[in-house]
Amino acid sequence: MAHAHDSSSVSPIARAFVEARKRGRALPDYPGNEPTSLAAAYAIQDDAVALWPDLIAGWKLGRVPPPWDVRFGAGRLAGPIFEHQVQTTTEAVFPVIDGGFAAVEAEYVLVLGEDAPNRAGWTSATVADLVSDVRIGMEIAGSPFPGINDHGPAVTASDFGNNQGLILGPSVPDWRGRLERLTCRMEIDGAEAGRGGAMSVPGGPLDSLAFLLNLLHARGRVLEAGQLISTGAATGVHRIFAGQDCRADFGPDGSLSARAVAWGADG
Repeated sequence: MAHAHDSSSVSPIARAFVEARKRGRALPDYPGNEPTSLAAAYAIQDDAVALWPDLIAGWKLGRVPPPWDVRFGAGRLAGPIFEHQVQTTTEAVFPVIDGGFAAVEAEYVLVLGEDAPNRAGWTSATVADLVSDVRIGMEIAGSPFPGINDHGPAVTASDFGNNQGLILGPSVPDWRGRLERLTCRMEIDGAEAGRGGAMSVPGGPLDSLAFLLNLLHARGRVLEAGQLISTGAATGVHRIFAGQDCRADFGPDGSLSARAVAWGADG
C-alpha cells in the first residue's frame, strides 16, 4: 500500500537511517530525539519505507520483553522485510555494517495464501486459514545504530524493526499437525548459541501473525498473498560479526547456513 508523503514533512530520523543503510555507515548515536511511543516509532518507520527503493516482501515480528511490554502496551513489534534482502539459498552471504548492529535468529516463516481481509480483531485461531505454507528461515537483524536494542521497543521499531534481511528455507511438511512440536538450534562458528522451537515464540507463530494483522490494520496497511511473516526468534537473538559463520538447524526440516561479511565485500 503506497503512502503519499510531502517531502518536507518526512522524519529526519527516517532520512538518516535510510541514508546510513544505503551507504553501509554506522550511526554511533540515535539520529534525533528517541520516539517515546510505538505510534511515533511506526510513523518514522512509515516515512523510511516510503524513502526506501524497494518493495515490501513481508514483515518481521520481534518480542518486546518485560518491563518494556507493559510500558509500551505491546508484547511485539514489527518491521518490514524488503524484496531484495530475501535470499532463497541454504548457503547465504549477508553484509554487516562496521560499527553497527547485526544478529541472526532462527525463525519460522509463514507464507500468506491470500490477501488478508482488512479488519481488526484477529486471533491465532482466526488467522490459521490465511496461511498456505510454513518455511524454515533465518532473520538477519541489523541496524546502522549499534544501540538499536538497548533503548526500548520504540527505538527498535523506528529503524525497520532492526531488520536487514531474511534467508528463506524449504517448507515444513505437515506443519498444521506438527507446529507445536517443531524445534531448532543455532550455531555460530560451530558452537551452539541457542536452542528452542516454534513455541518459544510467545503464543506461537500464529499469534505473531494475528498481532501483525491487527497492527497493520491500525496503521492503514494490508497484508497480501505471497507475503512472508517472520514470526520471531525461536532460539534467541545472536550477535554476529563480519567473518563469522552461522547455521540454523531445524532437524528433519533442514538447515540454513550463512556467512557475515563486511559491508561492500559481497559485491
